[in-house]
Amino acid sequence: MGSVLAAAGLLFTVSAQLADTRGSRHPEDLAQLVRAEAARVERLSERVDDLEAEVARRSGAAAVDLPARPAELAARESVLSGSRPVTGPGLVVTLDDAPPSSASIPGTRPDDLVVHQQDMEHVINALWAGGAEAMTLQGERVTSTSAFRCSGNILLLHGKVFSPPYVIEAIGDPRALRAALDASPGVATYKQYVDWVALGWSVTSEDVLELPPYTGSTELRHASVPEGTDVFS
Repeated sequence: MGSVLAAAGLLFTVSAQLADTRGSRHPEDLAQLVRAEAARVERLSERVDDLEAEVARRSGAAAVDLPARPAELAARESVLSGSRPVTGPGLVVTLDDAPPSSASIPGTRPDDLVVHQQDMEHVINALWAGGAEAMTLQGERVTSTSAFRCSGNILLLHGKVFSPPYVIEAIGDPRALRAALDASPGVATYKQYVDWVALGWSVTSEDVLELPPYTGSTELRHASVPEGTDVFS
């Protein structure tokens, strides 16, 4: 049984880390990122196939039946993994590029006038910290394994390309979510550019948000075996 759990853990343990948010607001090379993402998806798909085969082999060899998980635990895990739709109150946050007229403001650079990857990461991380139960970006469900890249004003997420405005929907206590946004240093930096070059920024409370499930493949980064678990090859 331990070997089955260990192999299953390799498939389903996820990382909550988003892309690196260090550094200033700047764009990235989208073409290069697309090629790198495509190659990485191919490698991960092959790895997932191998792990699924291993889980099937070890499950068949298990001598005991695994106990059924409580229904509440299963439901909670499905929400966290994004595998089920979620409905509830929350916030809608919209970020947008500055208007063309802002280019004439003294001291501005082109990079100052667009929404960058770090800006969205700061918002998303703040919402998670504020107790968000579920979230979407551009209508795509954001899970603990979601990662996105930006080049100029182009966003790459889940193999799809999006343009601004960027809309983030989060289900949770609207007051707690707003407080988390207000407490985020990264969001505060973005708001300085809102005041300076008129980057788009709006936050609205909604009584009912309906977020779809995540339908793409999961991304495996790493997994660990619980201490004391025996693993047999």
